[in-house]
Amino acid sequence: MRELFEDITKIVIMSDMDGTLLNSEKKITEKDRQAIEKFVSLGGKFTVSTGRTLESFEQYRKMLDLRIPVIMYNGGIIYDYQTEKILYAEYLPDSARKITSELLEAMPSTGGEILKTDRTYVFRNNYYQQRHTDICGISPVYADLQEITDDGWLKVLFAMSPEEIPVMEEIIAGKDYKEVDFVKSSEIFIEMLPHNISKGSAVGEYRKLSGMEDCTFIAIGDFDNDREMIQTADIGVCPANAQESVKAVADIVLENTNNTGAVSELIEYVIEKCNEKNGKKTVK
Repeated sequence: MRELFEDITKIVIMSDMDGTLLNSEKKITEKDRQAIEKFVSLGGKFTVSTGRTLESFEQYRKMLDLRIPVIMYNGGIIYDYQTEKILYAEYLPDSARKITSELLEAMPSTGGEILKTDRTYVFRNNYYQQRHTDICGISPVYADLQEITDDGWLKVLFAMSPEEIPVMEEIIAGKDYKEVDFVKSSEIFIEMLPHNISKGSAVGEYRKLSGMEDCTFIAIGDFDNDREMIQTADIGVCPANAQESVKAVADIVLENTNNTGAVSELIEYVIEKCNEKNGKKTVK
């Protein structure tokens, strides 16, 4: 069996953003930022795996100084900021428009958006969709569903009240949408993704990238859309604020939440394990 903590330069930590690396104010705490900086200075590899878009992630990119590719759109793409190139992408099928239209007809109060690499396109605004726009800090294009071109749909996000989420899930369960998958990404969002595409499937593609083939992948996340990533990684981790369903599949449940430095706690654990493996004393 491969020694997981033998070489810190072979360890990749992949962190979810919202609810994990970002606190309740959608900020990266100084504690977590310093821990990431320390981990990278020791040779470790740190990146994020998020449902966010290129546009909504921009506000955090320079702050994190990421040196390896990121997973975005809940596994839809792997993007390299160093070369400004998409290394891997999976798009929704042409039937996504028809499926979206059917779900909107079934639940007229639902808001939503289509996410492409270039922009975010809001096809129906409501209170919960507006919250998403505000949280992400983006300027979307507002357009009727039929006006949005078919090319490059990475995912469709449906926004609604927490009480409406189970209703939407029941409607979806009653359909035969074999060519797409759905995942609950927060208490007010359900997302449509290409079939078999998730943060977990993207981890599998990430392992194929040059220089990543023999790395140890440690993934941390808090919500349903992180479960497959946590299960696919060599070590799956979640913060104390994670959903119970996520805690059930994680190898490690941290003591800290996203507000109190969960990512920092994970990094300290990894550094300590690497030092133990190599007979070094951990300096905190």
